Amino acid sequence: MTIERVRTGSHWEETFGSVRAVAAGDRVLVAGTMPLADGVLQGEGDPYEQTRAAFAHALAALTPFGLDASAVLRTRMYLTHLRDVDAAGRAHKELFGAAPPATTVVVVSGFADSRVLVEVELEAFRQPSEPADRTLFREA
Repeated sequence: MTIERVRTGSHWEETFGSVRAVAAGDRVLVAGTMPLADGVLQGEGDPYEQTRAAFAHALAALTPFGLDASAVLRTRMYLTHLRDVDAAGRAHKELFGAAPPATTVVVVSGFADSRVLVEVELEAFRQPSEPADRTLFREA
């Protein structure tokens, strides 16, 4: 089986020796993704905007595999405050409402960047095919 990896150039990838996404067979796994773009926090203090931004970055990792939100089977949202569940849920529903995935929400004590309120992960399904071009990309 071929394993394909997508890197974003994030310093977290270098620090931890990881990649943003890994595809093996019919599964594409996207690592924990924060609402950061080029080191700048998006939606500071706003869990709704942070959720939207984090998922936008996670979904961008599916693009090199020719996938989008409709291919997502499972999402995980990690929140630092229980009070943010409704805001994160609203953002999630807007993004995935047409093809809802299985979803888990977990409240955690914090993230590597203390300003971050939300981190997300996702898993997607793809039809097995020939490996595609995995050009490196940067989060927008």
